[in-house]
This record gives sequence, structure tokens and C-alpha cells, in this order.
Amino acid sequence: MTTAITGADGLARCPWGAGPPDYLAYHDEEWGRPVRDDQGLYERLCLEAFQSGLSWLTILRKREGFRAAFCGFDPEKVAAFGPDDVERLLGDAAIVRNRAKIEAAIGNARAALDLPGGLAATAWRYADPDAPGHADTADVPAFTDGSKALAKELKRHGFRFVGPTTAYALMQACGLVDDHLIGCHRRGAHR
Repeated sequence: MTTAITGADGLARCPWGAGPPDYLAYHDEEWGRPVRDDQGLYERLCLEAFQSGLSWLTILRKREGFRAAFCGFDPEKVAAFGPDDVERLLGDAAIVRNRAKIEAAIGNARAALDLPGGLAATAWRYADPDAPGHADTADVPAFTDGSKALAKELKRHGFRFVGPTTAYALMQACGLVDDHLIGCHRRGAHR
């Protein structure tokens, strides 16, 4: 059983948020807070895709490198990237250098710009802020019907690296669902 853990500061947190300082700051200050703008959603979508198969801590520690390499995750700027930019990014040690993920980030910027209503409006149609909470990390799903539907819609519009699990991680990170554990001081705080 893995439930909320009380830290030295007396605050209960999801167990993953009670680890290294990078996790604690991300847990307390960002994860699960509503992100309602296209650029913010695009950044999180890219980072979730780059995280696939890696530790989230790796991504957090490279986040500023990603921001610099991808022009602050401005979809218009990234959509204009070409083959020379792909090669530049493949040589950038400040990010995860994976050709498929880099090309997906560029393609997803183009798809985001073409998305009717925008990325944020599309994602928020699948929000489930009243989903029941969980007391144990073992009960938190890897994906839901909502994340499957969101992934399907994004793929239909040309997005890549957005399966149901990645879509659900995006939903968790951006406050579309509240998966802070019952007992965590952040549970319900985003409303």
C-alpha cells in the first residue's frame, strides 16, 4: 500500500512528490494545476512524449534545456522547424536526443496550429475534475476512457506520441483530472 506521505514540513504528499527537491517543487507548485493555454498544453504534451520510457526526473532536470531548444514551446516557432533544426536538436545534450520524439514534437506543433479551436479547448473537453480520488497509488489508473478518447482525437488530427497513457499523464499534469491522492495537501487545491 502506497498512500500519502507526510514530509519533514508536516505536509502530506503523493509519495512521488516526497522525493528529490525537483519532484517536491513540481508536485507542490505545478502538477495538477489547470493549464488552459495552448502553449502550456503543447509544452506538457511534448515533455510527456519525451518522458516515454524514461524517468520523469530526467525530463524535469532537462526542462530548461527543452525550453531553450524548442523556443519556449511556442507552437508557431516550432512548426517552422525544418531538417536543419532536427539535426541541431539531435546534437543538443541539454535535451533527450531521440529523432522520433523530436520529429513528433515538430509535427505536433503543426497539428496544434491546425486544430479547430486550439489544443487547450480540445483537451479540456475531456476534463473530469470530479473523478473519484484514490487513497493508494496502486488504484490510480494508467489511462481512462477520457484519455483514450483524447488520444484518439489528437491522433485523428495528426498528433504523434499521444497514446492513452501519455494523454492521461497530460490530463493529470494539467489539472484536467485531480489525481493527487486522498490525504495529499494538494488534493482539490486546484479548483
